[in-house]
Amino acid sequence: MIRYSIKDLEKITGIKAHTIRIWEKRYGIVEPSRTQTNIRFYSDKDLRHLMNVAILNKYGYKISNIQSMTEVEVSNCVVELTNQDLDNDHQVDNLVMAMIELDEQRFEKIISTSIIKDGFGITFESLLQKFLEKVGILWQIGKIIPVQEHFITQLIRQKLIMAIDGQQKQIETYYTFLLFLPENEFHELALLYLHFLIRKAGHKVIYLGQNVPLQNIKKVFQIHQIDFLVTSAVSFGTEDSLVELVQELIQNYGDKKILFGGNFEAFKSIFFPENFTRFNSVSDFSKFLSSL
Repeated sequence: MIRYSIKDLEKITGIKAHTIRIWEKRYGIVEPSRTQTNIRFYSDKDLRHLMNVAILNKYGYKISNIQSMTEVEVSNCVVELTNQDLDNDHQVDNLVMAMIELDEQRFEKIISTSIIKDGFGITFESLLQKFLEKVGILWQIGKIIPVQEHFITQLIRQKLIMAIDGQQKQIETYYTFLLFLPENEFHELALLYLHFLIRKAGHKVIYLGQNVPLQNIKKVFQIHQIDFLVTSAVSFGTEDSLVELVQELIQNYGDKKILFGGNFEAFKSIFFPENFTRFNSVSDFSKFLSSL
C-alpha cells in the first residue's frame, strides 16, 4: 500500500493542505492513519475519495452535503459528471482516478466523449498531454506504481494507433519520414502522436518504435528513400549522454535531415549542425509540417 502525506495529497488533488485538514476535522471527509511513531498518513482509498470529493466540490456541491453521502454515492455522482461537458482540468482529475483505479470504462468514456466533441488532435494536445504531465509528476514523487502507469499508457497507445490507422489519405508529392527512438528510450506516446500528425498531413511514415540501435537504421536507407529522420530524447538526463547521442547521429547520418525533440533544458549548451531541426513542442512540429 502506498502511503501519502498531506503534502502529497495537496500536489495530487490541488486542494490546499489547510483545506484538507478542515474537511477532516469539521466534516470527517477523510480520516488519516498513523504510524507507530504517530506520523499521519493517507491510503489509496483516502486519495480516491478525496479526489472524488474535490471534483464534486469544484462543480458546486457543498461539503456539508457531500458529508452525508456514502463513498459509493460520491463515486457514482462523479461518474455521472464524466458524461457532462466538463473542462479539461476536471477531466484530467477524472483520468487520474481512472488510472489509480485501473478503470478502463471511465477512461474510455472520457476520451471517446472528447474525441466526438473536439476530434483526436485537440483531445491529445489539450487533454491527454496535460494528463500525462500530471502522471509524470506523480511518478517522480513515487505516488503511482508501475502497474498503474503501464495500464494507462497502453490505453492511450491503443487510441493513438487507432487514430493513425484512420489516416488514409496521401498527397501526390509526399515526403517519407523515418520515426524511431534511440536505445534506452521508451517514451513512445509522443512519437506515436507525431506519426498521427505526419499521416494526417498526407506523408508516408516508416515507424520503428522505441529502443532502436542507431547503426540498424542504415538498413532502412538501403530499402527506402528517406527524407527526414524523426527522434527525441526524454530519458537522457545528463548533458554528456545527450552529447554522445547527438554525436552518434552526426557520425552516422550527418548528411540526413534530422528532426529532434526532447529534453531542451539539457540541450542549451549542445551544438547542433545545420542538418538538425529542433522542436520544442507538438505545435512546433505541426508548423514544420505546414511549411513543407
